[in-house]
Amino acid sequence: MTAKAPRAKTPRWAWALTGSGHYFTESIEIIRALQDVDLFISDAADEVLRMYKQDKEPLPEQTQVFRDNSASSASIGRFYHGEYHTLVVSPASSNTVAKAVHGISDTLVTNCFAQAGKCRVPCIVFACDSMPEMITMAPEGPVPVYPRRIDLENTRLLKEFDATVVAETLDELRAAIARRRAELAQLFPAPAA
Repeated sequence: MTAKAPRAKTPRWAWALTGSGHYFTESIEIIRALQDVDLFISDAADEVLRMYKQDKEPLPEQTQVFRDNSASSASIGRFYHGEYHTLVVSPASSNTVAKAVHGISDTLVTNCFAQAGKCRVPCIVFACDSMPEMITMAPEGPVPVYPRRIDLENTRLLKEFDATVVAETLDELRAAIARRRAELAQLFPAPAA
C-alpha cells in the first residue's frame, strides 16, 4: 500500500528524550533553538528534566509536549499522518538503544522510533554509550563512565538501520541536525515574501 495521509501543514521535528543524563542539558539547548518541534518525554526523562533543573526554562512557544502516560502511546499516531519530517532521539540511553535494535517498543520513545521507521521518517539518534571510556556530566558534576561491550555493540548495530543516523558525539549530533536542516530547506522551501 503506497497511500499517504494528506498533510495539512509543513511537518515538524519530533524529539524524544530518554532518561540518560549524557549531554541532556545540551540536547535541551538544541531543542530550544529549533522551530516547530514536538517533544516526546519518557518517564525516566521526566525525572532527569527535574534533576538537571531543565524543567524551569521555557521551550519554544509552538512546542507540544507528550509524556509517557498511556499504554498505547497514542500520541505517536502523529507519525502516520505525516506530521513529522525527522525524529531525533537525544540523548538515547543504552536501554533505549538496546530496545530499538531488538525491535522492542514498550515506551513512548521506543514507540516513536518504531513508528518513525514504519512511516519512513528519518531518524537521528545520539547514542550515549558509544565509546569504551567517557566523561559524562551528572547533576553534581563530571563522572567517568565505562560502557559495556553489549552497549557498544548495540550502538554499532543501530548504525545499520535504514534512514537512521547515529551520532556518537555532541558535534556529530549538531552536524547531523545541520545536514537535515539543509535537506529540509530543499524539500520545504520558505515561501517568497
